[in-house]
Amino acid sequence: MSRPRTTPLALAIALVALSACNRTPDATPATDTATPAPAAAPASQRSYTDQDISDAYIYLLSRLLVLRQQQSDFKEGFKWNEIVHRKPGAVDWPNPNLDVAYSEAWIAVDENSCTLVTVPKVTGRYYTVQFLNGWGETLANINERTQRAHPNGEFAVCLKGANVQLPANATRIDLPVKYARVLARVELGEDWKGAEALQHQFAFKATGTPALPTLPTIPSFDMDKLPGAEAFEAAPAVLDSEADLNTGMDAVAAKARAIAEGIKDPAERARVDQVIREKALADFAKASPTIGHGTTKNHWARPAVSGNYKNDWLGRTLVNYAGIWANDMDEVVYYKGNLDSTGTQLNGDHVYTLTFPKDDLPEKYANYFWSVIAVDTRHMRVLPNAKNRFLLNRESDLKYNPDGSLTLYFADQKPADAPEGNWLPTPRGQDYRLTFRFYGPKGGVADGTYFPPPIMKRS
Repeated sequence: MSRPRTTPLALAIALVALSACNRTPDATPATDTATPAPAAAPASQRSYTDQDISDAYIYLLSRLLVLRQQQSDFKEGFKWNEIVHRKPGAVDWPNPNLDVAYSEAWIAVDENSCTLVTVPKVTGRYYTVQFLNGWGETLANINERTQRAHPNGEFAVCLKGANVQLPANATRIDLPVKYARVLARVELGEDWKGAEALQHQFAFKATGTPALPTLPTIPSFDMDKLPGAEAFEAAPAVLDSEADLNTGMDAVAAKARAIAEGIKDPAERARVDQVIREKALADFAKASPTIGHGTTKNHWARPAVSGNYKNDWLGRTLVNYAGIWANDMDEVVYYKGNLDSTGTQLNGDHVYTLTFPKDDLPEKYANYFWSVIAVDTRHMRVLPNAKNRFLLNRESDLKYNPDGSLTLYFADQKPADAPEGNWLPTPRGQDYRLTFRFYGPKGGVADGTYFPPPIMKRS
């Protein structure tokens, strides 16, 4: 029996609405005479509409998602300008890339201090060191594509304009911000031990003692319980803590500040909270299937933007929500597929196949590697299974069909005719979505004309 079509945020919206309805109203001082709550300002006196509330909320959520992860990192034990090397698969954010060994850091630079980055010589496998700002925007990558003359060795990551004495052999890379998130990725390939050995050769060191930021206080929230009006209570501090580098964002940021001022009126706060629950979250969910301004074909969605967002705050927030720390589209292109060929939500109760013709195999579109993972539709985490198998890629001992085509299988139990290496376990009773990655995109993936084949439901 077909399951109803859903969007990834449907459950989140329902839970947020329920939690918002059950919130305890703000306490007010006791008085001898009960004072009725003031009425919300008439619409004619407000500087923002319901649509403005929705837009500003979605815009602000992008920064809140990054701050949420940043605060989680430092609670875990991160220290500024010190790199953390993760075991393969041991990352805690949505839609992880399980093809690579990750190393992570938060760096601080200023007018008197840069961060020295040591990059080992890596041959025959993909690697990059990615720097992002506090909105999830990719600022720079260090790899053999961006640094052709000097792809390894010492780099000095500095605040643009900083006058700092640097080692003579260091290649300087300027950032427009004082604080950045860093992800180093090394392709695992068939030699995981070799990848881990390379990973541990990446190193960071501050040249001085940079000033460190005080992170703004934000409301505590989970991915399936997004904040309501309290998001705007934090807006002034959040917006002041990190400038948005993209042009075209000033108007929506100004609306967020105006709403933050407006909700000081309890009645207006209640109204804004209701608009968030009934409109903003619905607008966000409506934009999810196409990843905002992206395109779809064969029920696969390709984002219009990733890593660098220009003035597309909707696309940025959707990407930060479903796959934070996305790189730019010169490095990788991501496709989302949560519907089968009939437009029905994927679920572990069914068996699905994905077949690539012999002259259109995935490797045709990736200079480096491709992979596909299955994640849940609420937290975007990989699906636990008895096989501890979380992705399919070229190292999966794939078997090709007699005609040269490739069929991948998604099911709770391995179909009898499925080669072991072609099967990704998807637990029963679980709605899920697939993420298909092409690292080093080329051809139709690079120019946006290619989409994976439709996902076919077998049973």
